[in-house]
Amino acid sequence: MTTDPQRPRHGAAILRTALRRNLGAMTSGTLLMGLYQAGETAFPIALGLIVEHALRGDRGLDALALSIGALAVIITTVSLSWRFGMRILQKANTTEAHRWRVKVAACGLQPVARDTGLKSGEVLTIATEDADQTADIIEVVPLLVSSLVAVLVASVALGLADLRLGLLVIVGTVAILSILSVMSRRIGSSTQEQQARVARAGAKVADLITGLRPLHGFGGNHAAFRSYRKVSAEARQQSITVAKVNGVYAGTALALNAVLAGAVTLTAGLLAYEGRITIGELVMAVGLAQFIMEPLKLFSEMPKYVMIARASAERMALVLAAPAVMTPGTGHPAPGGGLEVDGVRHGTLDGLTFKVEAGEFVAIAPYQPRAAADLAAVLAVAVPPTAYEGTVRVGGQDLAELSVEAVRAHLLVNPYDGEIFAGTLRTNIDPAGTGTAVPEAVAASLLTDVVALHPEGLDHPVRDRGANLSGGQRQRLSLARALAADTEVLVLHDPTTAVDAVTEQLVARNVAELRRGRTTIVITSSPAFLDAADRVLVLDEGAVAAEDTHRNLLANDPHYRTAVAR
Repeated sequence: MTTDPQRPRHGAAILRTALRRNLGAMTSGTLLMGLYQAGETAFPIALGLIVEHALRGDRGLDALALSIGALAVIITTVSLSWRFGMRILQKANTTEAHRWRVKVAACGLQPVARDTGLKSGEVLTIATEDADQTADIIEVVPLLVSSLVAVLVASVALGLADLRLGLLVIVGTVAILSILSVMSRRIGSSTQEQQARVARAGAKVADLITGLRPLHGFGGNHAAFRSYRKVSAEARQQSITVAKVNGVYAGTALALNAVLAGAVTLTAGLLAYEGRITIGELVMAVGLAQFIMEPLKLFSEMPKYVMIARASAERMALVLAAPAVMTPGTGHPAPGGGLEVDGVRHGTLDGLTFKVEAGEFVAIAPYQPRAAADLAAVLAVAVPPTAYEGTVRVGGQDLAELSVEAVRAHLLVNPYDGEIFAGTLRTNIDPAGTGTAVPEAVAASLLTDVVALHPEGLDHPVRDRGANLSGGQRQRLSLARALAADTEVLVLHDPTTAVDAVTEQLVARNVAELRRGRTTIVITSSPAFLDAADRVLVLDEGAVAAEDTHRNLLANDPHYRTAVAR
């Protein structure tokens, strides 16, 4: 399998990519934020100079006007540079987060699945929270540089007054960052574990919501809740641990910054007392000591945000660098072809062999439900051809030699639990908006009553997972979507288990009529569909045990009669 050079394999590569393609915005943002910090630093310096001139007797109106003008320029510079600098950086941050969200989503939506080892809920968390936290590196670096500018300017200004003051700031800053960088590593590892546990909790609750009806049906909802509560409690405990680590980090940073500011103030006071610096320089030193608290606080927080961004980037790499579960071919099936399964062994399938000619309507009656699910998974290419023995041929060509996109354009397997999406009836039936058989599909699936029930018709809103539809309506909506796709080969897996017998009878006849001349396979135990089929394949113990029309099998096979009669 070839490796995609455009796919980052590690979190560090993701961060480098983000930094590289936002270099222009980061440069502009860094310059403006550096100007902002320089202006902030200049304010106490200007005050010190004003005091110095005042003490020397330079109290003229011209000097006062010049001082006020200088302060006005500094304030204006500070205001505008912050405003435009943050606008540039936040726009770049938001844009970069969008890019990574799209990239992660694209990986999840590719025809060939990736072996991530993650549940859908975890991928969702990575595509949202982790993408946002990774993109924060776009703001972190300029703020880090601008804070460094502020500390350096303050060090130089204090050093000009007295070398010891400048050295005190530099040495103190290095010491603070050294201590906090060690602590930030703990934050990174704790945060990564927290993100993983929160994602697992999200995946668990998503699975529970999806299966809520069946859980209520057999009384498993309480056990499921206890399972989720345990996972959620683990995530909560890890979040508490991260909060404690962050609290210790923030408290330590604040205390160290305060100690440094206090040391600068006391040292400046002592030097002024000894006459080594002037009163104006003392005012400047005290002002800078108070001012550098902010850039030092920001500067000391940056390692923490870098580690959080790194942890999120590593989680994104789990998705982006995950290998495909299979290497598909590049061929295309012949138009109008049938379907052939030859000696397939997978799960409960034991050397399954059968052939469906082009244009034939065949029903498969499985005695074991698991065999139906295994067969549907194989035909849907949810199982790589290398993961099972035997061969599946579509249009006379080996499935392993065909591209997944071509297979799914030619052969559609509609699962029994087809997902319903938030939107409208129309967008669920024809997601791409290009279907030409939507009216026929609506009529064949008997979805017409749902359409007629609402004044919006096909534009009637549908909630997430079809929450405002009944089970039978959701199933018919899924069937309508499959029929509207109008593929050469259509495989339906239990398409009418949630509808009444009369509706099922009508739907079976409609599907047989609509699909006349095209290859259709229905995996079901529904007598209505079995009777509508040209022939029935009985699947027992993973192999074809009998083959005939539904009525002949009813008359001659007691086992079949017992299994399908209702």
